[in-house]
Amino acid sequence: MIVYSITTIVKKEVENEWLNWMKETHIPAILKTGYFNNYKMFKVRIPTNMEGETTYIMHYECESLDAYLTYAERESPRLQAIYAAKFVGKVTTARTVMENI
Repeated sequence: MIVYSITTIVKKEVENEWLNWMKETHIPAILKTGYFNNYKMFKVRIPTNMEGETTYIMHYECESLDAYLTYAERESPRLQAIYAAKFVGKVTTARTVMENI
């Protein structure tokens, strides 16, 4: 299994808007692509962020590296562009791809 992990630092001023948008729009759009079969969303409690920021980590699960790579080529640029435009300057994001062994 492959886990696509996205760590996002969100400014408090948009945290509720970001969280609602993720749950109602962005996560469903990612799952609708058909490349991922499950996801988990985590709010980091320790270590704490700088005042005014919160960190979230998303884990999207897919069956194979090939499935992820196809998603990354066909779907990710479009979805990331929408995400970036909506929260420009309000979030910082880092992405990793991991294999469950």
